[in-house]
Amino acid sequence: MKTEKHKKAALRRKRHVRKKVIGVPERPRLSVFRSNRHIYAQIIDDAGGVTLVATSTVGKDLREQVTRAGNCQAAEAVGEALAKKALDVGIKCVCFDRNRYKYHGRVKSLADAARKAGLAF
Repeated sequence: MKTEKHKKAALRRKRHVRKKVIGVPERPRLSVFRSNRHIYAQIIDDAGGVTLVATSTVGKDLREQVTRAGNCQAAEAVGEALAKKALDVGIKCVCFDRNRYKYHGRVKSLADAARKAGLAF
């Protein structure tokens, strides 16, 4: 269970990242959230306050593909699926919001897979 100190530190890290990363209609924000069991990614237009594309290891399309949803292989699958959905909608360029997480492990795997599938950031 998180203590109040941990929650404040996580919020501080999140604000530190978000003050530099803003999604606009020409270049929406790719936001990542990871839990111990799953990883979620969505592309958000902050000006309109809407989610344009979203995918996760919980979704039906990836649930069968991934054996264990909390590892780097699952994050790669989410990154590829998100990039394909984004390109279908017409989104080619995004700004990456790693949220409060360090850029390594699952977050880096997701980003690299999205780049490889055709998203630019």
